[in-house]
Amino acid sequence: MEQLVSYIRPELVLLIPALYFVGMGLKKTALVQDRWIPLFVCGVGVALSALYTFATGELTSLRQGALLLFTAVTQGVLVSGASVLCHQLYKQATKKQP
Repeated sequence: MEQLVSYIRPELVLLIPALYFVGMGLKKTALVQDRWIPLFVCGVGVALSALYTFATGELTSLRQGALLLFTAVTQGVLVSGASVLCHQLYKQATKKQP
């Protein structure tokens, strides 16, 4: 887990618990089937990462825009993956053994 977080920008690490709670909120509602929750969490992670990346980045050329987009998608996938991983680790740790 520590190695995964080393690839995530420090300012975006806060999205991991936020996305965890988004996933928990989706699970408590009947709007989304359980199998689609990780996909929604990933979409929210990419959107929030893109919002931050484009708000703090400097868009001066097409090349810079492509780099910002790549960074946003990569960071969004990483933070959502870490969030889902945390959820699964919690589930496995609290699972009752037969």
